[in-house]
Amino acid sequence: MTQGPNRLLDDFAKLMTDAAGVAQGARREVETAFRAQAERFMSDMDIVSREEHDAVKEMAARALDKVEELETRLAALEGGDKDAPSGD
Repeated sequence: MTQGPNRLLDDFAKLMTDAAGVAQGARREVETAFRAQAERFMSDMDIVSREEHDAVKEMAARALDKVEELETRLAALEGGDKDAPSGD
């Protein structure tokens, strides 16, 4: 009878290990389904990617720098400043 309780505990441990494996598989399936749904939702909303956002942000920064440069040149030309950059 000494083998009876040990076998019962071994069977219970195996059952718990199998249950943990099933739970892990279910978790992966839920994550995959959630990601697919989230990607579908994001594509329906026409949300830009990080790369597109960064590219437009850089273009806007360059445009603002150019505007500032042109404003400075214009102010110098309107003021009749002979030392103003000619842009050539």
